[in-house]
Amino acid sequence: MRPDATAGSASFNEAELLRRAREVRSRAYVPYSGFRVGAVVVTADGQWFEGVNVENASYRLTSCAEQTAITRMVAEGGRSEIVAVATVGDGTDPCTPCGACRQTIFEFGPDAVVYASGDGGKPLIVTMSELLPHAFGPKRLSQGYET
Repeated sequence: MRPDATAGSASFNEAELLRRAREVRSRAYVPYSGFRVGAVVVTADGQWFEGVNVENASYRLTSCAEQTAITRMVAEGGRSEIVAVATVGDGTDPCTPCGACRQTIFEFGPDAVVYASGDGGKPLIVTMSELLPHAFGPKRLSQGYET
């Protein structure tokens, strides 16, 4: 089943979402792996937040693109639930979020749709429940997420 590109009150164009993730990827800081990733999150109120991976000589301190986009969302006052996430990485295979990013996406968008792509081919389009079955997270309020 292919998720709809209209979630909550936000609607978005799948091609534009992936284009922006592909474009922002060029700003990644990856002196160690050389593997660039760009991410865009879309919230239910229609806001878009971009992020890139930022590496560090201590690999443990590296920030993933999805984490960067979500941190930016929170830092800029975004409190609406995430409805979509696009991740685009170097290479031809879809670049899916890592386990830590899956948990973070779930925290702010348990029903989000993930569009994962590489440089070529069709994107992998999956729901968070498909990416992270049996996930756990905070209680949800009727509007926004609990802080």
